Amino acid sequence: MKKWLTSVFFVLILVLGACGGGGNEEEPSDGGTTDENTEQDSGDSMDEGTDEGMDEGSEDSSGEEGGDMVDAEAAESVFQNNCASCHGGDLGGGVGPSLQEVGSKYSADEIVDIIKNGKGQMPKQGAVSDDDAQLVASWLETMK
Repeated sequence: MKKWLTSVFFVLILVLGACGGGGNEEEPSDGGTTDENTEQDSGDSMDEGTDEGMDEGSEDSSGEEGGDMVDAEAAESVFQNNCASCHGGDLGGGVGPSLQEVGSKYSADEIVDIIKNGKGQMPKQGAVSDDDAQLVASWLETMK
């Protein structure tokens, strides 16, 4: 009986431990989901230069952010390394809810608040810097 119980606890620890690892590997940013999301966002002129795209960014859905452009590639990399283990690499959900249309429910500021303070079952993400939280939140706000 003790062997069986020990085995069950060991398997349980392995399963629960696998849910928490986001990994720091660069491979997820090169995966198919990243390319698909980048193609969706490519019409929004999301380049690194925020000053150059301000005039073009008038149709950008991040109007609350003062017209700042979102670096989608950097945001996806932060998402893959910190959020995808629960919310899915394609934003489709898993342990956490789907984020495919989160921009229609929350503003970027509300998303930052959820990342930094948690909400419901989601714990606060203290390991995510303020800049990374803002980057990911601005990107997720475009998901409508």
